Amino acid sequence: MKRWMLLVVTIVATGAAACGKGPSEGNCKQLLDHLVDLEFKKAGASATTDQQKGELTKQKTAVAEAKQPEFMGVCVDKTAKSRVDCALAATDLEAVAKCDSN
Repeated sequence: MKRWMLLVVTIVATGAAACGKGPSEGNCKQLLDHLVDLEFKKAGASATTDQQKGELTKQKTAVAEAKQPEFMGVCVDKTAKSRVDCALAATDLEAVAKCDSN
């Protein structure tokens, strides 16, 4: 999980000087949830039964809640909305990393 946080902090920090209005807290919360989903997907986490799906959801929620305080401050205060939008559209972590070059 630290790998994607480092990736996101890098993307966020490089967007600090961007022009225009930054992302809202809602945008950043949505991005955090999306990044957690992508990380679990990359790790091969899957669920077939309702019980497994419920457990996977609990795990994702726990990770998002643990990362939220640090992530939200950096995202809202230092990230260009265009970078958040790019990362939200990404379908994997490699595509998120490419948002840094946009």
